[in-house]
Amino acid sequence: MDLNFLFLMSLPAFAVIALFAFKIRSKNGSKNLPPGSLGWPVIGETIEFLFGKPEKFVFDRMKKYSPEIFKTNILGEKTAVICGPNGHKFLFSNEQKLFTAFRPHSMQKIFRSYQSSAPPAQISREAEIKMLRSPGFLKPEALVRYLGTMDSITQQHMEYYWVGKDELKVFPLAKTLTLSLACRFFLGTHEPDKITRLVGNFDDITLGIHSIPVNFPGTIFNKANKAAAAIRKELRTIINEKKAAMETGGRMQDILSHMIMASDPTGKHMPEAEIADKIMGLLVAGYSTVATAMTFFMKYVGERPDIYAKVLAEQKEISEAKKDGELLEWNDIQKMKYSWNVMYEVMRLTPPLQGTFREALTDFTFAGYTIPKGWKVYWTVSTANKNPDYFPNPEEFDPSRYEDDKRLPAFTFVPFGGGPRMCPGKEYARLAILTFINNVVKRFKWEVAIPQEKVIGDMMPTPEKGLPICLISH
Repeated sequence: MDLNFLFLMSLPAFAVIALFAFKIRSKNGSKNLPPGSLGWPVIGETIEFLFGKPEKFVFDRMKKYSPEIFKTNILGEKTAVICGPNGHKFLFSNEQKLFTAFRPHSMQKIFRSYQSSAPPAQISREAEIKMLRSPGFLKPEALVRYLGTMDSITQQHMEYYWVGKDELKVFPLAKTLTLSLACRFFLGTHEPDKITRLVGNFDDITLGIHSIPVNFPGTIFNKANKAAAAIRKELRTIINEKKAAMETGGRMQDILSHMIMASDPTGKHMPEAEIADKIMGLLVAGYSTVATAMTFFMKYVGERPDIYAKVLAEQKEISEAKKDGELLEWNDIQKMKYSWNVMYEVMRLTPPLQGTFREALTDFTFAGYTIPKGWKVYWTVSTANKNPDYFPNPEEFDPSRYEDDKRLPAFTFVPFGGGPRMCPGKEYARLAILTFINNVVKRFKWEVAIPQEKVIGDMMPTPEKGLPICLISH
């Protein structure tokens, strides 16, 4: 009797749940959604995405469902993953028409301490990109003025951390170097130690920006929030010092100074807390991917003496044409064609950053499937990188793939993205990497200590032991 009573009492609840589920299915069923799985309730396929490596996650589903598009549910969002050259072209051609930028919720929370209820993420992100581009900080003509400083900082770094060492770990030192460069460029500070001693905090943020936003002690997200608080504290001090220097009439040509002076149409200046969060985001973006690219250059070239010899020959020819003590100039960078081809091959085999997210502004159709408005779109640089149709013997390290007479099909290899949202820091990264290559190959030969070292990390590849190498001075 009691069981029957409970059954009868539960019927209305079951009816409501069934009706709700039917409406959801009907809503989604009216769309010709791409193949794939939305995974478990709430968490979807987030665990497989983050802890099974995003690259493997995508490749496995390309094979299972479609090489062009599939659906999933990651980081709390229904998501379409667009793949391959056709996907690259479609995305780049429809930025701001069909798509807008989207930051995962973990990233929004870490970089938005300055307001309790954040506006849509795309507003802030577009403003940041406009801020970077409008004064031309990242344009080649502006970077030219910074190249000598970049070379000088790199030389000092080599003298302090590399010269006289028999063995060292590349990845930690690459991060120290690139953060020093980013501090000088973005902050205009001549005391980068204030920030570079916080490298570990930047690493925690890098892990946390693509994590499950659960702020319990010991979680990745919790560590990222603590790290962000420590960095903000240092940045607020630097901002106040910068303001004081600007009041005395000092000439300021860095991004931080521009943020301090910038105002909205009403004449209101950006709050210090917001400046600190935006600068922190720029520093994270400007150091981690560049350090990863430098590290894997050392790995792949250290394993190929023949390629090392060609890079060295190119760099020596550039150096021999210069006077003693003369720093690198723009024309020198333009001559480093083979070195940059080597770097392209490094980024093909080990992309420094896996991908980015967008949000659908309206329903759209791609590859015969319809994606509803509001769904997220995940794009990754590497879905064509190891396709033998475009890269014969794809596991082979071969910089000759990028020579002028071997042009790849359009949208095949896009390490910096494309279209209106191509990475605004592409030229900055190129100068930093080539300056590093110039300095390291002229000074050293090296051997990789652990050739089969495991690569860990989710959105960003990391050598498990930091890539230890044995140095041999010239």
